This record gives sequence, C-alpha cells and structure tokens, in this order.
Amino acid sequence: MWVVSGDYKMQPDPTCSPFEPVRCHTFITESTFGLPVYRWQPSGEVFAGIHGWWQGNAEQGRTSLLLAYALGKAQRILAGLNPEIGPIFLHGAVERLTTLYQEAGVSFPPWRHASTATREELRRALVIAPPSAQGTPWTRRFGRFSAAMASGWMRIRGTRRRRAVDRGFVLSDHADWPALNQAVAETGAGTVWVTHGYRAVFARWLRERGLQAETVETRFEGERGDPEAGE
Repeated sequence: MWVVSGDYKMQPDPTCSPFEPVRCHTFITESTFGLPVYRWQPSGEVFAGIHGWWQGNAEQGRTSLLLAYALGKAQRILAGLNPEIGPIFLHGAVERLTTLYQEAGVSFPPWRHASTATREELRRALVIAPPSAQGTPWTRRFGRFSAAMASGWMRIRGTRRRRAVDRGFVLSDHADWPALNQAVAETGAGTVWVTHGYRAVFARWLRERGLQAETVETRFEGERGDPEAGE
C-alpha cells in the first residue's frame, strides 16, 4: 500500500485533526523543514513568548501586529491567545477564513475585524494579518506598533532580518526534523519518496539508515525561507 502525506505536523493543534500514521509499504512525505536545524519548541512555550511580547507592547500603548499565513497558521494562533491581555483583531483575509472555521465548529476567543477597532483599543490590541500586509498603507491605522512574524522560517535569524520584524516566533504547520523521522518510522515503510523543501538531504539521510528513498520534484515548490510560500 502507498500513502501520500500532504503537509503535516505532529504537534497538537486545536484547529485541526491530529496526524494519524498509516502503515504502508511506500510513503510519500513532504520535507519542507528537512534539515536537523529545524526543531520546534512545544507550542506552550511559543505562546508564552507571544503573550509576553503582546503584554509588553500593551503596557507601552503599542499595537501588536502578528504576521501569519492566513489559512491555518492564523487560526492556530488565534485559538491559543489569551484575550485578557487585550482585544484581538483580524485582517480581512484572515477574518474570512476564520469565519469558515467557526462555522465548522472550531472555537476561538472573541475577535473583531480590524476595521472596527478604535484608537484606544489598538493601544492594547493584537492584530493578526497575512505577511503580505507588512509595509502596506493598511498598517498606518495602527500608529505606533510592533511587528512580529510566526513561521518555521523564523528559526533562522537571517530570515527575521530580511523580513524586518521586531520578533520572530517559531511556529510551523509542517513537521520538523524529529517529526519527519518519527512519521517515517511509524508508517513502517521500506520505500520513501521525499518531496518539497530539503528533499535531497532528507532522502540521503533515510538511505543511510537502510531505507529506499528517492526525491520527487513537484511543479509548485514555493521559495525556501519565504513565509508567503504556504508555511
């Protein structure tokens, strides 16, 4: 039997079903973060960092602008936020998708569309927006604000500098290096096809451990280190 993974992660996420390994002979896996350097912290530690950053900004009267991929990542972040720190607002692109999540039964803390925020509310607010909103006229409404990004690519300091954000939170909806290895082991597959990301590195690693592993090119790869590529 063959199994095609699609994108997956092993960390718990209240906005989606957990990863379930399926025993198979051939496993086709992504390897977006198929390098040993990519190892994720527990989600609780990441959210503690987000809350501390948000609280510090609120105490100084600055809006906290958190950039995250509009589908999946933004909802995962929203579900883990503590609304006692301040009001939560969403960019329109995030708001539309979040509404669909709610209609499907996913629970979130109270939030509103960013266009409804008052100046006073914004001084303590956290606003979730897609990375494409950074540096656009849309951000002018916030006055003083601090920008951060949530992405697995934030694991590399140079990526944070290139994105010109104040903080980087390492939170990914893809498996990290240990999770990729765990997923392969749990399938029991003797043959693994590796696609996306650092596929050559991960395939070589698997071959060195006795598996038959090959790389597979796909038409749409995205750009490594680019949060807009779907991470």
